[in-house]
Amino acid sequence: MRQAQASRLETTRTARTIRALPLLVGLVLFAAPCAAIAQETREFPSQHGDVLVETLASGLEHPWSVEVLPDGSYIVSERAGRLRIIRDGKASTPLSGVPEAAEQGQGGLLDIALAPDFATSRTLYLTLAANGEGGFGTVLVRAALSADNTGLTDVKEIFRMNKLTRKGQHFGSRIAIAPDGSLFFGIGDRGEPERAQDLHDHAGAILHINADGSIPAANPYRGTEGLPEIWSKGHRNPQGIATDPKDGTLLTVEHGARGGDEVNNPQSGHNYGWPVITYGKDYSGAEIGEGTAKEGFDQPLYYWDPSIAPGALAVYRGKMFPEWDGNLLVAALKYQLLARLERDDTGVVTSEERLFDGEFGRIRDVVVAPDGALLMVTDEEDGALLRVSKAPTQ
Repeated sequence: MRQAQASRLETTRTARTIRALPLLVGLVLFAAPCAAIAQETREFPSQHGDVLVETLASGLEHPWSVEVLPDGSYIVSERAGRLRIIRDGKASTPLSGVPEAAEQGQGGLLDIALAPDFATSRTLYLTLAANGEGGFGTVLVRAALSADNTGLTDVKEIFRMNKLTRKGQHFGSRIAIAPDGSLFFGIGDRGEPERAQDLHDHAGAILHINADGSIPAANPYRGTEGLPEIWSKGHRNPQGIATDPKDGTLLTVEHGARGGDEVNNPQSGHNYGWPVITYGKDYSGAEIGEGTAKEGFDQPLYYWDPSIAPGALAVYRGKMFPEWDGNLLVAALKYQLLARLERDDTGVVTSEERLFDGEFGRIRDVVVAPDGALLMVTDEEDGALLRVSKAPTQ
């Protein structure tokens, strides 16, 4: 059984602005008249040298996810149900053909993932909260982006969770594409903790399906007592998921209650404990479950107490920051920061650095761009797309 790494490792708060370089550019958003938007680049210290944070676009409404398209533009989802293309600091009008999302509480249009062959197939995947009999639930859709980047075609729902509810929390649901092209994604307990221990319920689970929605042969509950899409259970609300580009290792980050945010390495058929074991407490202050450990439940790789409210997870394997190789990057909502977790050769987290604490608002997504820079979006009414790069040395 894995041993939890103490969340109280000494951290360095490094979010101090050194300089700002404002530049006024036009930005077309929401089919509104062109408005002057202040773009800026700011410099921040970090443990391995200064970094620059550039605002690529602003005026986005609760952006949730970003991906880089082959032509260097960006596709961004807005929780209210819109997809936009951002190019040269300008956001397009909303793309056509996007399936209707139920903007309920934490739900709406959520993650975007590009297929490995996107450059030729134009295939992408979306997760969203959707209406259905009994309420709302998480859905995964496959579609194609039109050649002119104006809309989606060939839209097909390839997964829908089996039990819907009127509750508006814990939809998940990032997507990670495995080396074989299959899809991993998470769904939270939907605000009903006991569902995370039910093998006949998609809630509180990491799910695994093929790109066409079929069930991978190696899934642990295929043909057995559980739902065949389930990979692992006992997850409260996994909103970050990634595969390590180096070796395909699956990693997740999920929300605890009051404390107990976790990084996990979900294994086939394993159970991560929620709500039987947790390092968090109820929002009332009451204890949850049976403590922090119990036979049959895996320990997290790392946890936070107090909670940082994680939004997304990336594994750094880029060229721009070679000193970050193998680090985990975790976007955080509550403390409005980016956590950088260093790991040793065995994958154990050895230290944490906190960047941009409170400087940009709620950081919802973080991805590694093809050039090794980081891209982040801020989950705000006036949300932004940000680029993090290495500052030039003097």
